[in-house]
Amino acid sequence: MSKNPYHYDLIARALAYIDANAESQPTLEQVAGATGLSPAHFQRLFSQWVGVSPKRYQQYLTLDHAKRLLHDRFTLLDAAHETGLSGASRLHDLFLRWEAMSPGDYAARGRGLTIRWGWFDSPFGAMLVMATDRGICGLAFAAECGEAAAMADMRARWPNAQFAEDPGALQAWVDAALGTGGEARLHLIGAPFQIKVWEALLAIPSGHVTTYSEIAQSIGHPKAVRAVGTAVGRNPVSWLIPCHRALRKSGGLGGYHWGLPVKRAMLAREAARLEAAE
Repeated sequence: MSKNPYHYDLIARALAYIDANAESQPTLEQVAGATGLSPAHFQRLFSQWVGVSPKRYQQYLTLDHAKRLLHDRFTLLDAAHETGLSGASRLHDLFLRWEAMSPGDYAARGRGLTIRWGWFDSPFGAMLVMATDRGICGLAFAAECGEAAAMADMRARWPNAQFAEDPGALQAWVDAALGTGGEARLHLIGAPFQIKVWEALLAIPSGHVTTYSEIAQSIGHPKAVRAVGTAVGRNPVSWLIPCHRALRKSGGLGGYHWGLPVKRAMLAREAARLEAAE
């Protein structure tokens, strides 16, 4: 892993404590105590990671916040596309270019591909990154499921590919994905319908959300909400293709392949950073 790890484990303990004590709204001292740090040290690390205080962050972790996001930060995807948010544009705070594999290549389930992989630190814990020569094709988080399960999940998506551990070959794309400069390239390996859904997800700006039904509408299949949900869940490049920004119409978080705590942390972090930038 990289030499400058984030403090996701600390944040995860804090989130678990906040969730377990949501009704009593724990104080800074109580949350800090749950992480084993002094209040001052905890607040400093937490604010560095998120950009706002722990107390403010708590407000972003509730169902009410998801509902407020739908009210205040809802993105109409048709409008997003009209303003130039496409695969060749700057998307959600990083330069991102993508191309899709042909349907025939997808049907081969990775045959003829060499997929390089490596583990990296991220704001959301251990992150598995996989890439072809064309770009990142897989990104998974192990904080909830464990590294072995994340690896097995990703390899099963392209069972006929050759896999080679080579984190050095991926470092430049990973650095770009983490916001330290450069351009992140994606190689989307999916069925045509899935590719359409993932393209729609790429149009959702950081700090904003949309709904599964809005995605279905934007890709020309308004009645295919359930199929859209399945495609969102099969997104192989989590975070960079921001499936965490898709919510239910009710304001519920819906599911998340790598665990709802990770989805909640992603949404909270993006909302906090957007607020801090305004």
